[in-house]
Amino acid sequence: MFFRTLSGRFLLLTLVFVLLAEVMILVPSIARFREEYILTRLERAQIASLALLASDGAITDKLAEELLATAGVFNVVLRRDEIRELVLSSPVPGPVAGVFDLRATPLIDLLRDGLAAMFAVDNTVIRVIGDPVQEAGLLLEVTMATGPMRDALWQYARRILWLSLVISLATALLLFLSVQRLIVTPIRRVIASMAAYAKAPEDARRIIAPSAHVTELREAEEALHNMQEDLTQALRQKERLAQLGGAVARISHDLRNILATATLVADRIESSSDPAVTRAAPKLLNSLNRAVNLCESTLAFGRAEEPPPRLSQFALRPLVEELVETEQETSAQAANPVEFLVDVPPTLMLRADPEQVFRVLSNLVRNARQAIEATGQPGSIEVSAQDLDTGTAIRVIDTGPGLPKRARENLFAAFQGGARKGGTGLGLVIAAELVRGHGGQLELVRTGEQGTEFRIWLPHEG
Repeated sequence: MFFRTLSGRFLLLTLVFVLLAEVMILVPSIARFREEYILTRLERAQIASLALLASDGAITDKLAEELLATAGVFNVVLRRDEIRELVLSSPVPGPVAGVFDLRATPLIDLLRDGLAAMFAVDNTVIRVIGDPVQEAGLLLEVTMATGPMRDALWQYARRILWLSLVISLATALLLFLSVQRLIVTPIRRVIASMAAYAKAPEDARRIIAPSAHVTELREAEEALHNMQEDLTQALRQKERLAQLGGAVARISHDLRNILATATLVADRIESSSDPAVTRAAPKLLNSLNRAVNLCESTLAFGRAEEPPPRLSQFALRPLVEELVETEQETSAQAANPVEFLVDVPPTLMLRADPEQVFRVLSNLVRNARQAIEATGQPGSIEVSAQDLDTGTAIRVIDTGPGLPKRARENLFAAFQGGARKGGTGLGLVIAAELVRGHGGQLELVRTGEQGTEFRIWLPHEG
């Protein structure tokens, strides 16, 4: 639909505003036209009365009627030398319905009287008082009918209306053509450029070249140009990384097979009777196992495409208790079993994906347990949760040795933030992605000799 477009709405608004301006001009114009209409009748009536006075009243009744008809009035009263004199008169068709004094009428009264005269229904008789021209007397009064004046006002209003329509259409057409050239055409060019770029964002030739002469449109084109350049560069980088990732995955796959063979050979070496070989075999096996784990983690990370969370309402405490029970069974086999504490209100309900929340907490708790067990000292892990106004805060706090400096600097970077020796750091990366998928955030609150604290923030559903 035309009037849903920018050009159509601009055209419609132009017509409305121009007509509104013409209406605002029309009302004072009607008042002014009415005043001039009455003043003209007063001047004609004054001329007719002066003609009668010049002839010392020696005119026929027929001529007096013609003078009154020419003036458009019924009678004329002229005040001269403080004497009020009925100069010309004829039968008045009805009583006087109103008296109007034009000698000192406020503007608001002129506007009101003009509209009232225009929309009057009956043809009434009014008395008008005014000053004679050329100081030919002190005061001039006439009686006249309102019907001819109303007809004249409507004729004048129709002329003004048609003129207003012509001016409105001409103005709207000129503005429409100007808007088409200065605004709509550049906008359509930007839209066409965006559509062409969307079909092949890697093609740098489709990046828009700013050319608009309007400042705002020029700025929009420049912003779009910069965004398209950045996006094209990012897509190229992404493509190169994808190719590199594919190569790494293939290398990791082949390397894993090679290492698996080497592990089998190392197992046989471990049974050797040579004491030196027996001592070296476990170290060799550990190194091979770490290499195999690295290859498997790389392949798993390359295949990772986490689905969006399947939200459901569930109680958080049973999930945490299940996790803690599993970790306790594992820790019971260690020389220094870890103590687990759960501080989650039984009534706390969480709207999230329970499977993904379990994976995130399992990663954090398992890392904390392994860090404490590696010290050979006793320790504890606490999982707590608190429901706040805007979301739920879940904390995992341990009394372990804290994260090493390298792990803190690259905590959520793949293959760089491993907290354990031989670790890849992928667990925290995946956990952070799962939390972000819920619109939340996983952050390290503190770490040091007194322990480490991670905080998971999950906002309430908006």
